[in-house]
Amino acid sequence: MQSFAPIALFVYNRPEHTRRTLKFLQQNRLADESRLFIFSDGAKSTKDQPLVDEVRNLIQNVEGFRSVEVIKRETNIGLAESIISGVSQLVKEYGKVIVFEDDLITSPYTLQYFNDALKRYRAEERVMHIGAYMYPLQGSDLPETFFYRAATSWGWATWDRAWAQFQPDVNVLMKQFTSERIKQFSIEGTMNFWRQMRHYKSGKNDSWAIRWYASIFLANGLTLNPAYSLVNNIGHDGSGIHSGINDIYNVVINPNPITQFPEKVEENRIAYLAIKDFLKKRKGSVWNRIKRFIKQKI
Repeated sequence: MQSFAPIALFVYNRPEHTRRTLKFLQQNRLADESRLFIFSDGAKSTKDQPLVDEVRNLIQNVEGFRSVEVIKRETNIGLAESIISGVSQLVKEYGKVIVFEDDLITSPYTLQYFNDALKRYRAEERVMHIGAYMYPLQGSDLPETFFYRAATSWGWATWDRAWAQFQPDVNVLMKQFTSERIKQFSIEGTMNFWRQMRHYKSGKNDSWAIRWYASIFLANGLTLNPAYSLVNNIGHDGSGIHSGINDIYNVVINPNPITQFPEKVEENRIAYLAIKDFLKKRKGSVWNRIKRFIKQKI
């Protein structure tokens, strides 16, 4: 019998988002053959406690999976520590893991895609991360899946051999960057990845994802991605810890199974340029950026 990757789902205080995330996961092919581990963080304050309790009541009787285990944190350890410890626990026991947060809706074939890719690239050292999200790229003639340098955090998977290269110490990471590496890391200045690193160092964010991408980048690793997204983030409604109100990254989920994977383990240049173009255009004019900033703050 094939061993499918365990699913780690990280939840906190958004019952409606969690309900939708679980509903779509339950409709996935392979859900009934997959182990689900739900990591529930403790309340940060008494104000959050009722919603944390509501989420915990919701996840107590989840069905539709091979097995369900709920891990309740007694205190609030934060999303970054929760994900790092949860992923480390599962890759140690199972050698691989599929990771979701509580604001992601999926295609019926998302789990199939992850498991097929995890099996196919298990021994490929450069392939370190499998992403399910992709920007709404326009007019690009891309293959069904491709390799790219940056890691997306909205639904992803990895192996123990790749996660072993995760470096949580931002100072160790930053010391390895030259000006040219910073440019390439930031997709030639079109994305604020380096600013995210500096903000983490100064305590302005608590991102595990930027440190994971930096670890992959410095190891000369690659990420596998679909041309059309297999997940959509429903957390950009102001409800998330790190998410504002934003529809720039909203996508229509690909309803079809993924059947093609790249033979060559190398970054797809056409995909890189399409993503760079999207990131460049998404910024828009200075005025548009100011309006987005004000909208998010409000």
